[in-house]
Amino acid sequence: MGEQLSAADLQRFSRHIILPQVGMEGQVRLRNARVAVVGAGGLGSPVILYLAAAGIGHLTIIDDDVVDLSNLQRQILHDAANVGVNKAVSARSRIHALDDSISVTVVEERLTSINALSVLEGHDVVVDGTDNFPTRYLVNDACEMLGITWVYGSIHRFEGQVSVFNLNGGVNYRDIFPKPPPPGMVPSCAEGGVLGVLPGVIGTLQANEVLKLVLGIGQPLSGILMLYDSLEMRFRGVRASKDSARPVVTELMDIEGYCANTQVNVRPSDPVESMVQEISPDAVVEKMDAGWAPYVIDVRSIGEGSIASLSFVDELIPHVDILQHLDSIPSDRDILLYCHHGGRSTMAAIMLAKNGWDASRLWNLTGGIDHWSREVDSTIPRY
Repeated sequence: MGEQLSAADLQRFSRHIILPQVGMEGQVRLRNARVAVVGAGGLGSPVILYLAAAGIGHLTIIDDDVVDLSNLQRQILHDAANVGVNKAVSARSRIHALDDSISVTVVEERLTSINALSVLEGHDVVVDGTDNFPTRYLVNDACEMLGITWVYGSIHRFEGQVSVFNLNGGVNYRDIFPKPPPPGMVPSCAEGGVLGVLPGVIGTLQANEVLKLVLGIGQPLSGILMLYDSLEMRFRGVRASKDSARPVVTELMDIEGYCANTQVNVRPSDPVESMVQEISPDAVVEKMDAGWAPYVIDVRSIGEGSIASLSFVDELIPHVDILQHLDSIPSDRDILLYCHHGGRSTMAAIMLAKNGWDASRLWNLTGGIDHWSREVDSTIPRY
């Protein structure tokens, strides 16, 4: 039977209850539902707020990150007072401020192949509110193994996507995206930017799909990838079908390693890649103090360069344009490349090596400018 509605619930959810498609029975279903939300950031914010407001009885919030000042432009679940607080913990406070009768489980750790099955098991629906490919594939595979439907959402600059996967064993993420893109090919929100209201639009659509699934009403976005363009204010749906040749997932793999090894024209064991030198911020400082004078290339976007930059950079060339600027890059010096976290600069170094530069003289700043800010110069803004 599960939890029934209290007198306060009848007043709180009266606008739901008078809907013929919801009614008393539907609201009880919402109150008895268990939903896991992976990520309490841009997408997770509207998802969590609207699911809590709608009366979902139990929410599991999974996030190992802490609230940062740069989050507040779009992550409306949090406020300035919670900067530095774990996002899942911050989310629980906001949920209970809205409705303290909601049961909340906080998971202050990253979802991994080790914990995914135990964390997600027992939920009616899982919502993906993350911004990285490894976690998306992990959520997909875990939900396929557990037989749980999950609601997908992603955002990039001015565009977003929404779909419903694994509904009654239907289309899942791997049917549409069999393999992840090469590391660094698709920038994160921190690297590519995002319109502040965009996650509100996409996250609200995700919450809508969750409510439809729990209530058993409407037509879920199963087999349809909905695309949204905020600049043109257009929605369009792309139909997708299940790949009958795709093997059923029976165990969780090391998804971080799987995504990291998916590269275009570069095998994981490629000798060119292995020859590119990794160097930590501390080691750069030590070598420069001893007289090292590499040619320094920032391979981030111009917008990122305007936010923060290393004082000794020689040239800013976005990694996607590196091949158009080969004439300006010296071939007789050590070259130090950096980006936000190190992925794009690795790709740029490999492209240089494949075009004749001595790979042993190419150096990639480990962890990028973000690591430099944390380890060497805290006055450089993090974003």
